[in-house]
Amino acid sequence: MKKTLTLILLLSAVIVKAQNFEYQVLFEGIGDNREFTQPYANPQTIIGTRGAFELGVSMDNHRLRGGLSHLFELGSEMDAQKPKLTMYYQYLDDRTEFVFGAFPRRDKIDFPLAMLSDTLLYYRPNVEGLFGNVKWDWGHQNGFVDWVGRQTETQREQFMAGFSGEIFHKNLFLQNYMLMFHNAHTLHNNPPLHIKDYLGFAVQAGLRTAETATVTGYIKAGVLNSTYRERGVTDGYDTSTSFFAEAKGRYRNFGVKSVLNAGGGHNFAMGDSYYRAENYWRTDLIWYFINYKNVSGTFNISMHVADWDTFDNQQQLSLIYVFGK
Repeated sequence: MKKTLTLILLLSAVIVKAQNFEYQVLFEGIGDNREFTQPYANPQTIIGTRGAFELGVSMDNHRLRGGLSHLFELGSEMDAQKPKLTMYYQYLDDRTEFVFGAFPRRDKIDFPLAMLSDTLLYYRPNVEGLFGNVKWDWGHQNGFVDWVGRQTETQREQFMAGFSGEIFHKNLFLQNYMLMFHNAHTLHNNPPLHIKDYLGFAVQAGLRTAETATVTGYIKAGVLNSTYRERGVTDGYDTSTSFFAEAKGRYRNFGVKSVLNAGGGHNFAMGDSYYRAENYWRTDLIWYFINYKNVSGTFNISMHVADWDTFDNQQQLSLIYVFGK
């Protein structure tokens, strides 16, 4: 037993010495004033700060990290929003990435707002599940599973899964997105609830400028599709397909982005509710007012046109400061 304990201690010391200690600290400032019109979206103002940290170790291509992420909405009680636990394993090399656990959503999951709203970054900053990405010289493809809730007497079983990727040749590209959300009932289904299924995809082809161009950006167009079923309520599946286009340009610290969805409204579980309109056009005027290695700040004025008869506006501010090793 003494020899075994001695061997374990020696091996532990070698492993700890071979590992690299890492940390990351994040501060995020959030300002989002939404002058919206019902029933398209709820008018509200979201102002807050997020603090998050991660501590961990890495060895070769393997990483273990843990920490907390907490949103404090200004004017509320400190415990109005519960801290979110961050704890995950990551494998990363030049071609592949795999993550399992509760890990930050930012820079991992990038879907059109029609499918996943930007409010998820405010109130559900972590994906709780797994993520994988494979890349090659002419593209990449990734997938994720986000476990939202385990079935109990009061909690509905909910989970989300999706795929996204891109293939490209020089400045031409083709992007794909697919998303599914399953919303089951509670354990004993009392009071009775109906199972809801959401499924959708988007495919867009486009052209982007060279990274060295004076004005950088892209233009892309394709189709957006959504399929929804509420078992026992809808007559089969409700399906909608529409024209889906986007253009973005940036010159120095200023940019513009415009998105058009025409010909059909959509029903995604966690998507931007404006896309339920048959026709929707959003244009953002963007100011990149801070551009440093560890600090970025943007301010944008957004104009929303729904069904060509409703005009709403929105102002968003984002300040992100990240440092670590």
